[in-house]
Amino acid sequence: MKTTIKRNWLIGMMIILMIFSAFTGMAQESTLPKSVIDKMEKVVDANAEYVQDIYKDIHEFAELPFMEFRTAGVVERELKSLGFEVYTEIGITGVVGILRNGDGPVLMYRGDMDALSIKEETGLPYASKQVVTNREGEEVPVSHMCGHDANTTFLIGLAHTMAEMKNDWSGTLVLVAQPAEELVQGAQAMIDNGLYTKHNVPKPDYFLAQHTGPLPVGSMTASAGRIMTGTTHMDVTFHGIGGHGSSPHHAKDPVVMAGMAIVQLQTVVSRYTDPNEVAVLTIGSVQAGKDYNVIPTEAHLKLKLHFSNEETMNKMIKGIHDIVNSIALANDVSEEMMPTITQSGFGPAVYNDKDFISRIRSVTEKVDFVNNRIDDFVSSGSEDAFALINGLDDVKGAYLFLGGVTAEEFAQAQKEGKEFPFFVHEPYYHVSMEGITFGTKTAALIALDILQK
Repeated sequence: MKTTIKRNWLIGMMIILMIFSAFTGMAQESTLPKSVIDKMEKVVDANAEYVQDIYKDIHEFAELPFMEFRTAGVVERELKSLGFEVYTEIGITGVVGILRNGDGPVLMYRGDMDALSIKEETGLPYASKQVVTNREGEEVPVSHMCGHDANTTFLIGLAHTMAEMKNDWSGTLVLVAQPAEELVQGAQAMIDNGLYTKHNVPKPDYFLAQHTGPLPVGSMTASAGRIMTGTTHMDVTFHGIGGHGSSPHHAKDPVVMAGMAIVQLQTVVSRYTDPNEVAVLTIGSVQAGKDYNVIPTEAHLKLKLHFSNEETMNKMIKGIHDIVNSIALANDVSEEMMPTITQSGFGPAVYNDKDFISRIRSVTEKVDFVNNRIDDFVSSGSEDAFALINGLDDVKGAYLFLGGVTAEEFAQAQKEGKEFPFFVHEPYYHVSMEGITFGTKTAALIALDILQK
């Protein structure tokens, strides 16, 4: 009798699981009509030259993190002209546009606006020649060598498309032009400045972000689960007693302490964290002293952390504190001169919702302009986009990488034995005009699918 009950229970559970699977499978399938897709492509193509000119303009007048005032002005101008409800100066330079179009889900789309302190070497007629004083008072070149100009242009192209196609969708579209992604501070700055509270921006049901990459136009990643690590920045300053190089016994040398830390901090990954988790610690900057024969009073290290989850991050931070403070104690540093350790910026690990990704895969099967979909992509890189939804319940998020180079550029690079024609943060990085149109179409395709009537 017990065997019969157990067998019946198992059969019942299997039936329930089969019904649930069938139901969820149906929910993930796109039902976007071909007529709407065809209309979208025509609208995007008709606006292509106008949108591409916006890209060239943003590219030429690149701006550093939290200094994107001109770029924010371009976004504001375009969104207001299309009838969006627009909020500005959220997190210093952030812009939000809201287009309410009846009942339905809320889709939030994020594009980042900031550039890098790199001198552009592309030779393009619209190449950036910007040289500015950064927030630290240094004069530096500025250029979009990570494609954020394209990411922002996708947002503007999406705005134009959805405004023209209001009869074909229902719901609320929220567009977020975010500052300071390179510092992994911009998204949190918008949250801290009251994105959902002071400004009452609708909380999303779906969240989408796209980023260009040096793959051929038509390529797209659509991976479920974790695709990028979390990240944060750490600043470590060793304090010592300065002195003459010939008499180090009268000083407490912070350069020696920093040197010891550079080596010992590598054990944070090998000895403080689980080998099954992602943990990367990079020391990207060492700054101390200016003269040959002067022991300085301070030495400064800039650390970049990558991690698969916040528990791993906390273990890494503890390891940094343990090692740095131990080195200072070993060098007889007084309590009031112990090292200063600060954390800045945070981007949670990016986990793509499997149901949303399944929906994206389904709708991209209906178009020809996506011709190389990569469903198993994962990177040790990081982003702060998901900080915009960190802690919110029931938000389905997706982050996609899009190919931005022409087929000819990519083929030539392969012929020369290169993996890519160029990579992000290199002085030759740029996005083709075909790539701008491609990113606009993928954004509009997904938005129309989620917000379809």
